Amino acid sequence: MIALYRPGTSPLHRAPAWAKLLGLALLALVVSLYPHTAGTALGAFTAVVLLFLLGGAGPREIARQLWRARWIVLILALSQGVFLGPEAAIIGTTRVVAVVLLAALVTLTSPMGELLEVLQGTLAPLRRLGVDPWRVAFTVSLAIAAVPVVAGFAAQVREAQRARGVRLGPRAVVTLLVLALRHGDDVADALTARGLA
Repeated sequence: MIALYRPGTSPLHRAPAWAKLLGLALLALVVSLYPHTAGTALGAFTAVVLLFLLGGAGPREIARQLWRARWIVLILALSQGVFLGPEAAIIGTTRVVAVVLLAALVTLTSPMGELLEVLQGTLAPLRRLGVDPWRVAFTVSLAIAAVPVVAGFAAQVREAQRARGVRLGPRAVVTLLVLALRHGDDVADALTARGLA
């Protein structure tokens, strides 16, 4: 559920990337630990929606982010509902969805370059332990960039199967895996050619 940066002039757009990442970490911690009833969990979710509105995202963008999280919601709600009961399912699912939406909001209002600079700066003290902050940040950027590519492959596989009148099944996963691995090989070749791998 990686959202891409959308330029804007909202207060969240103007905030520094380090402050948004710190806010994400703190709010995720609060949302994860505080709501112990369905009412407080829904209150936390409402607060996240208000932050979306503060970030200049309208109801349509919020609905789109929720639609992208539909499988997370469905799997969490069903599994927790079966094993823990309805109230625990509401609380747990709402917590996870709120944190996912917070992460999407940070990426919607922050250019990826700024986020990676913050990550690189945060990891700088680990250089003494042999960690290369630039390589870690670069790896994270590659992983983030791969998410929409794999999502595009999934859409292609789905459209191809629908065009053939074939129902989605295990073969779709195999096809998607082959496309993703081929893309990974292409990226690896490109990095090697540039001396980055």
